[in-house]
Amino acid sequence: MSVAPTTPPTGAVAHTLGDGYARLTGLCEALSVRVAAPGADAARAGVPAAELVKDEAVLDAFVAAEAARIHDRYGVVPRRDVAASRALHDYAWSVSLLMSGAWYLERRVPRIRPEDLRLDLARAEFTVTPGSDLACLADDPAATLPGVLTVPHEEALDAELRASVADHMGPLLDAIGPIARRRSRALWGMVSDDLVSGIWYLGRTLGREDHAVRAAGRLLPSAVAPYPNGADFRHLTTDDGRRHATRTRTGCCMYYTIRPAEACGTCPRTCDAERLRRLQG
Repeated sequence: MSVAPTTPPTGAVAHTLGDGYARLTGLCEALSVRVAAPGADAARAGVPAAELVKDEAVLDAFVAAEAARIHDRYGVVPRRDVAASRALHDYAWSVSLLMSGAWYLERRVPRIRPEDLRLDLARAEFTVTPGSDLACLADDPAATLPGVLTVPHEEALDAELRASVADHMGPLLDAIGPIARRRSRALWGMVSDDLVSGIWYLGRTLGREDHAVRAAGRLLPSAVAPYPNGADFRHLTTDDGRRHATRTRTGCCMYYTIRPAEACGTCPRTCDAERLRRLQG
C-alpha cells in the first residue's frame, strides 16, 4: 500500500510561507525576489543579508554595487551617500513588501530574519528562504500549524507587521546610516515610505488602489514609533474629474540627485501642479 508523502510539522509553516511568497512574486513584476525551497542548501549564490551589519566589506560592496548600477543605467557617478540611500531604498521596499504582501493578501505576518535573505549584489536580486515565524488571526487555518502566533484582532496583526519590519530594518539602518549621511528620523522615514508604497503598489497591481490606500492608512494612521510619519495619503483631481491618490515621502530616495528634472512623483520637491501635469500628460 502506498502512502502519500506528508509535510513534516516543523516545515509546515515554511511551506505555507513559501506558497505565499511565490504568489506575491508572481503578482509583483517589480519585486526581484527568488523564493528558495524550505530547507534548501544554505550555500546558495549571493551574500547573506545578515553580513551587511557584521562585515564592513560586505556593506561597502552593497553600496558599490548600487553605484555601479546607477552609472550603467544613467551614466552618472553618484556620491557614495546617494548610492547608499538608493541601495537602502531598494532593500527596504523589497523586504517590507514580502512581509506586507502576506499581510495584505492573506492577513498573515511572517517575520523575515536577515539570515533568511541573500543578496545577489551584481543583479540586485534577493533570495528568501521561508522561515518558521508567522503571526495570524485565530480563525486562520494556519493558526493550527505548530509554533504559529495567533493574535486576537486586526489591530494586533497590524502591530505585528510594524514590529516585524522594524526588527528587520533597525540593525541595517544603524550600519548604513553613517554612509548614507542620514540620521535616525530620515532613515526610518524612508522605511515608513517604502512600507506604505509597497502596499500601494500591490493594490494598484490588483486593481484595488483605493482599498490598498485605506489599508496603508490603517497600518500607519500617524507616526507610530519608530516610524516618524503616517501613510498620509491625499487626492488630486484632474481635469476629467478623476481623483488620484498621492502622498509625499518623508525620507527622500535621492533619485532627484541622479535625474534632477525627473524627481519622483511623491518627492517633496515635486509640487502638486507637476503631479497633475504628469497625471494628465
